[in-house]
Amino acid sequence: MSRADARVGLDTSFVLRLLLGEPVAQARQAVAQLNTMRGANQRGAVSDLVAGETYFALHHHYEVPKQLALEKIRQFLESPEIIALGESLNILQQSNLGRAKPDFFDRMIHAEYLRHTSAMVSFEKAAAKLPGVRIPK
Repeated sequence: MSRADARVGLDTSFVLRLLLGEPVAQARQAVAQLNTMRGANQRGAVSDLVAGETYFALHHHYEVPKQLALEKIRQFLESPEIIALGESLNILQQSNLGRAKPDFFDRMIHAEYLRHTSAMVSFEKAAAKLPGVRIPK
């Protein structure tokens, strides 16, 4: 089995069921699916887009406080049966991210751009704290 075959991408709806335990029937199915994957030596893969969308859903739709939502996602991504694709886990391991400027989303955007470009341009003054950011004058 190739490395890619040993990974199964998890959608936001799936991750939310695991994190929230609701709706109960789907949460049980999600846990069972993870157990099946574990038995097949597969790991759940979570993209930066799914990590970001999960954060948005937890905070805005389920009213989970920012820092708690970020901690829940970080703990999930650190699980042995999960692999974080991209930079979300590295960003989530930063301290006080719930109050940080630039915030979680801005830091993921920045990381994505620096993976594929030489710099990022922004009018957000807080972004100037990040390497490779240009603020037009």
